[in-house]
Amino acid sequence: MSTDQGKILLAIARATISGALGKPMQADESAPWLQEPGATFVTLTRQGELRGCIGSLEAHRSLLADIKANALAAALRDPRFAPLGADELDLTGVEVSLLSPLSPITFSSEQDALAQLRPDIDGIVFEYGPYRSTFLPQVWEQLPQPAEFMAHLKHKAGLSPDFWAQGIKLFRYTVNKWKEPS
Repeated sequence: MSTDQGKILLAIARATISGALGKPMQADESAPWLQEPGATFVTLTRQGELRGCIGSLEAHRSLLADIKANALAAALRDPRFAPLGADELDLTGVEVSLLSPLSPITFSSEQDALAQLRPDIDGIVFEYGPYRSTFLPQVWEQLPQPAEFMAHLKHKAGLSPDFWAQGIKLFRYTVNKWKEPS
């Protein structure tokens, strides 16, 4: 994906949110590649702080449908935050991450799993029974050590940070990401 494609995705995400908040904007949705399957995350920030982040881990609809659905969800339905208000829109930055397909990680122990993580490259999905969480590769900026990254990922899934058991599954993915200029 190119910088121009990233600009199109950012414009669609912002226009979708703006329209939902009663401030209609136009974005070009005509590119044929927008109809291909895609998995995205839309991250919203305000003054450098997270303000919403929702996404898809696997491509199950068109890229256009995915970016619009995740932009709306990040703005209005992230359970960690109140819905974004129209008065916040101009102060909120938009970032779009386009995910690669998930790839399973094979490991024999937690230490083996940690040794295989690639800081600043891998997004990771953690699964154990009904427990599931993910961190985008951007999270390595706040949690640069693999053990710390994994502990927070387990906590996000609803488990103890020191939890480990047979049956844990890990998947990696990479992203192309684009962020609006500040």
